[in-house]
Amino acid sequence: MSRPLERTIEIQARSEAPPLGDARAIPSVSGLPPDLVAQSARRLGIASLIWAALWSFALVMNNFVAPLVSPDKPLDDAWPWPGNPAAILVVTLSLLVFAHTRRQRLAGTRALDVGLGYEIAIALAIGVVNQWTPNVAGLSWICVLVVTHPVIVPNTRRKTLLAALAAASMDPVGLLLTRARGVELPEMSQLVWTYVPNYICAFLAVLPSHVIRRLGQQVSSARRLGSYQLGERVGRGGMGEVYRATHRMLARPAAIKLIRPEMLGTGSPEAALALAQRFRREANAAALLCSPHTIDLYDFGVAEDGTLFYVMELLEGVDLRTLVTRFGPVPAARAIHFLQQACRSLAEAHARGLVHRDIKPSNIHACRFGLEVDFLKVLDFGLVRLEEPALDVSATIPGIMAGTPSFMAPEQALGRAVDRRADLYSLGCVAYWLLTGRLVFEAETPVQMLERHLDGVPDPPSRHAELHVPDELDALILSCLAKKPADRPRDAPELSVALAACAASEPWTAERAQHWWDLHLPHAGFSAMSANAAAISVHQAETAP
Repeated sequence: MSRPLERTIEIQARSEAPPLGDARAIPSVSGLPPDLVAQSARRLGIASLIWAALWSFALVMNNFVAPLVSPDKPLDDAWPWPGNPAAILVVTLSLLVFAHTRRQRLAGTRALDVGLGYEIAIALAIGVVNQWTPNVAGLSWICVLVVTHPVIVPNTRRKTLLAALAAASMDPVGLLLTRARGVELPEMSQLVWTYVPNYICAFLAVLPSHVIRRLGQQVSSARRLGSYQLGERVGRGGMGEVYRATHRMLARPAAIKLIRPEMLGTGSPEAALALAQRFRREANAAALLCSPHTIDLYDFGVAEDGTLFYVMELLEGVDLRTLVTRFGPVPAARAIHFLQQACRSLAEAHARGLVHRDIKPSNIHACRFGLEVDFLKVLDFGLVRLEEPALDVSATIPGIMAGTPSFMAPEQALGRAVDRRADLYSLGCVAYWLLTGRLVFEAETPVQMLERHLDGVPDPPSRHAELHVPDELDALILSCLAKKPADRPRDAPELSVALAACAASEPWTAERAQHWWDLHLPHAGFSAMSANAAAISVHQAETAP
């Protein structure tokens, strides 16, 4: 399959038709990108807390503080009888809205619509309390609510206007309730002039909502990279961000990793240009990889602001770091199953002269792949190094460290030339993690970690594993962790054959794998994965896996 990667793709700022397919990756009916809709939902939660605090303050002041300050002055006019039950109901409702927004039970446009209902409920409480004794002096607090709420929780113009008109009518509703109690109301002309500002504010409320909606559309347009529309952010790290994305014509879900040159510490425009050229050449080399166990690289480009971006397939599953952290070390048979698949990916890369240089648990994902489970995908082949010196186009840029100290081969830590056996060392570290849930060496700093890999003698995995580790597997992993490349397995196919020869007490079958996924990740989807976010940490010096 051809993957054109040489072109530099510019960010398209013009308005285009939204993509078909995954609705999570396109603007909602509110006109806002999905992540901005999510921000509006969070702001609704914050606003609900503020209203809860204001009404709680009113309860305390009018029931406890005011009687102490003015014991002889009744508060019937300022805080009539409905004030207490109305305040309690508003506080309760506000806390419920806050709880739901924090538990992510309100998502997308549903959260915005709930916000409109919440606006009307607050206005009703204000109207009832405000008009228990007819109040025709000054502007109503409802005006403030009607104007500010669309800024906090924007929506479509139609919905915003309808909700604002309904909220503006809560003062008249309060007056109708007062009249039903037999209280005489002021003259109609006086009431009209008093509450016309409510309706003026209702029409004005459409303006901020419209402005925010237009800004959201502009943001959505600006966040188109090539043929892909960026959706919600699903990962963030020290080197950049990962977004869910959808191809605008093919409706194909994808993950886009954005890497800004300044975050790589390049320090100068020349270094940034060299970095972009190097990434482009390496991405072209990585695009040649066809193994089903290698993540598919769809596209690559450089935006106008110098941001590098990779478009990758969207994985459905969980990375090995998260898998072990959440569910504990895996049985030896499952570890062998994972490692053999990783070997197939590396074997093809090595055959093409590519060395990964950053094999680690967070760069290897266990996925649902079609009808299969426990299907392994190796990530970050967009940042490989060509093995042959004559073809080496990835000279180290000052300030950038390629690899992760916790999984780095000694020769790589020393800055020497690396070959395929450096990846096998890292894969041995991954095997250690899978079986024990521990790193091969423990250290407090990246420098100390590198020193341990240079000089330390690793314990056999079986010494720290809770589950049985066959002696053959123990010895094989230690051979992968040999300090000298010549003492390790010769290549990935040889390692795969050796893994197959390791006797496991109980084989890892497709039935066992399916049972595990049904039990632990029955609904594993794109949201359950790391969303390729682990790929962000490439080049970072870290001691964690």
